Amino acid sequence: MTENSSISSPAHSAERPQLAALKARPHAEVLIIGGGINGIGTFRDLAMQGVDVVLIERSDWASGASAASSHMIHGGIRYLENGEFRLVKESVNERNGLLRIAPHYVKPLPTTIPIFSTFSGITSAPLRMLTHRQGKPKERGAALIKVGLTIYDSFSRGGGVVPRHRFIGKRASLKALPKLNPNVKYTTTYYDGSLVNPERLALDVLLDGVAAGGERARAVNYVEATGAADGKVQLRDNVSGEQFDFTADVVVNASGPWTDLTNQALGAATRFMGGTKGSHIVVDNPELFRACAGRELFFEHRDGRIVLVYPLHGKVIIGTTDLEQDMTQPIEVTEDEIDYFFDLVKDVFPSVPVDRSQIIYRFVGVRPLPRHDDTQPGFVSRDYRIVDSPIPGLGATKVLSLVGGKWTTFRALGQQLADETLARLGRSRRRSTEGVAIGGGVDYPTTPEGKAAWGAQHAGGVGAERARVLLNRYGTKAARIIEALGAEDEPLASVPGYSRGEIAFIAREEQVVHLIDVLTRRTSIAFRGLATGEGVTEIASVIAAELGWDEARRDDELKDAATQLYEQHGVDLGLAAA
Repeated sequence: MTENSSISSPAHSAERPQLAALKARPHAEVLIIGGGINGIGTFRDLAMQGVDVVLIERSDWASGASAASSHMIHGGIRYLENGEFRLVKESVNERNGLLRIAPHYVKPLPTTIPIFSTFSGITSAPLRMLTHRQGKPKERGAALIKVGLTIYDSFSRGGGVVPRHRFIGKRASLKALPKLNPNVKYTTTYYDGSLVNPERLALDVLLDGVAAGGERARAVNYVEATGAADGKVQLRDNVSGEQFDFTADVVVNASGPWTDLTNQALGAATRFMGGTKGSHIVVDNPELFRACAGRELFFEHRDGRIVLVYPLHGKVIIGTTDLEQDMTQPIEVTEDEIDYFFDLVKDVFPSVPVDRSQIIYRFVGVRPLPRHDDTQPGFVSRDYRIVDSPIPGLGATKVLSLVGGKWTTFRALGQQLADETLARLGRSRRRSTEGVAIGGGVDYPTTPEGKAAWGAQHAGGVGAERARVLLNRYGTKAARIIEALGAEDEPLASVPGYSRGEIAFIAREEQVVHLIDVLTRRTSIAFRGLATGEGVTEIASVIAAELGWDEARRDDELKDAATQLYEQHGVDLGLAAA
């Protein structure tokens, strides 16, 4: 933020206001541990019921498994092979719902499956469903896929917001996708949802909950539950290291793949979880981007694993793996996984070269799957359940652990978990979250004409074109940013498309604690390959001015961000000497 900016910096206290509010009243009816999308969705739901609820997250919001999704809102067609018809039906319904209530971040995604045989797999699929074992990989042919998609489409009947699937033959397939493997026999295209910015949707859900509950809905990031004794949960502020106690009538453990570790920290040994690691890379490869023709390619690799090549933000996501992960060990994208990704691209686009020099970002997370012992990863249930899990140190406090859950079903899951919590409190539901628009999805225009009209109406001091850019980035919440900017919208010198005032607004209004929060979660700057040493330094200076960081704190934030970007995402800022 410049000295002459019309956006004034507020007075900065030494302590975050959200943390101060938590310590000032160290009790709530419900304490939710875990600020991934399922914890956040449950928080919003309970806040809308008037419950006194607190949500804590040991790191930043949606920084764990929720930040490592394949950027899809989908019904889970492949879960049909597991016999999980209830989950698929719920997922399709929730996909359709999110296309309506969060249209700023969830958009129809044409998804194409290349098919290389006609009848393969038609007899082995029922056996896989019954035994949950892959056996020797058997290619899924057109007949089997047709059956699956027919069932899939049937779940949308009466509420569908996307077209039904369509099969075409080899000639038409290669005309539509000229770079496609010439051995293809058919392709089929169906629609799911593109989750264009998962972390920002999670933030919208969170802030909706805070707004709905007022002083009775408190959410604090970088606060960790470290123990339990004498009926109290012991909390630690991971910024200052300060520890304090908190009490609640119900504790909800929604810490995803870390659920068992959280229970262990609180003093109870559980073995609920058996998550698997899913890695992705993002490549800047214009030829591959064009080859996708605006659609996701969703297909079967030679090992039987369902994988994807997915164009987004002008780049291409390639993923994903499904590997066992010890939650006490580092979670990282390995070189073997990258080789696997390059290999799978050859299956579908054999003439398009992809190499390591084109990787601009990598990300990895662990799916919060239930413990599965000898069941193979691909057949582990993606459904969720809620388990009573008493903690000895909490006495009569009721404790619920969430096992499972995925992005697509967060609203329905949050409603079910909220209902279980309300039952423990002896309270009843006031309203449903179904159909309630989220954040910038309120009154969001979905047509080009509507967007143009919105931009003209909210041009303010930034102009209609810039207003449309902000609308696409933040939904209708962009109106608040435009109002705050006034006539001052000085572009960042080294990060295209962003301004100093925009970054200052994010830092001030969106619970930013660290520089990395802005680079990887409040914006898609790192994901899109826009994070450079010069750009990150400029952003750090804007945030420092807004949050009152001194020079030493700013330098520490730069070093920490550079380290995290390199070690976790493969992004080298060249700031080793910073």
